[in-house]
Amino acid sequence: MKALILSGGKGTRLRPLTYTGAKQLVPVANKPILWYGIEGIVAAGITDIGIIISPETGEEVKAKTGDGSRFGAKITYILQSEPAGLAHAVKIARPFLGDSPFIMYLGDNLIQSQLDPFLENFNKQKLDALILLRPVPNPSAFGVAKVDENGRVLQLVEKPIVPPSNLALVGIYFFAPTIHEAIDQIQPSPRGELEITDAIQQLINQEKHVEACNLDGWWLDTGKKDDLLSANQIILDSCIVASTELKVDAKSQIIGRVQVGEGSEIINSTVRGPVVIGENCRIENCFIGPYSSIADRVTMVDADIEHSVILQGAKIVGIHQRIVDSVIGQRAQLTNAPPRPKALRFMIGDDSQIELV
Repeated sequence: MKALILSGGKGTRLRPLTYTGAKQLVPVANKPILWYGIEGIVAAGITDIGIIISPETGEEVKAKTGDGSRFGAKITYILQSEPAGLAHAVKIARPFLGDSPFIMYLGDNLIQSQLDPFLENFNKQKLDALILLRPVPNPSAFGVAKVDENGRVLQLVEKPIVPPSNLALVGIYFFAPTIHEAIDQIQPSPRGELEITDAIQQLINQEKHVEACNLDGWWLDTGKKDDLLSANQIILDSCIVASTELKVDAKSQIIGRVQVGEGSEIINSTVRGPVVIGENCRIENCFIGPYSSIADRVTMVDADIEHSVILQGAKIVGIHQRIVDSVIGQRAQLTNAPPRPKALRFMIGDDSQIELV
């Protein structure tokens, strides 16, 4: 069994952050989104992993993620020269996949459930494809499935105007090698891409064994800012354990589950968890509210934040309004704002500089 993780795409819904970096590397609770998928796959016993990368962000993904040894895996990087669809990604990965069954995992997805039960079901029933489904209130934004009472998939439609059900395809699929022949038989969709939904539909038309499982627990597609913040909140709620030794001065107060990295200083500040603060940060005269993630080497002086994600090397100084529901990019700078009564909300890309006057 192999795994194929898709980590290409332009990430247009997370711009401006994704003008300068891969959306799959944006951190949730100070860990790149991509790494959660890798860890889940390895936990299911799959260690031979291919990662689809794009020309724009591939080198960054390779540099940050490495050869897989940190995860107990072997990673092979596969370049997709243009975003021509999920089925196209499988097509170009065929030399890596060979005749092995595989799991395909979209690198910007996060799920609560472990993969083992689905993998066991796929293998036990010798399926051609197993898809994961989740009821959603807005199925037109997703690939949508129609299934019978036994879980057999009858129809798949990509982003339908009139959905046949409210069951959205989660971005995790299990495939037998028969998917390759199905991909060879489909044509690009009206948007010019080889759709994986069309390939699975081809398997259904050929009366191959395609089934679905409903996904319990949370599922997050982190393609937008609010989705990213929701993911950060859920991961902090479920995973953060308080640090046993915190370097804080006598005037500071730590409340709840707060994790602080090595070399970070907290001076005359209040931190109310769940919060994670990375390494070599300086937090002075600040309030850090719940569901905030602060990456390595961040400087914050005279500032308040809550429910926000601050990326590496950012600097926030003298912001006297509370910053909420915000994502601040790497090395971005926010400085010098006089007092105002309302909160501030930001989506700021890497290397930005903003001065409030």
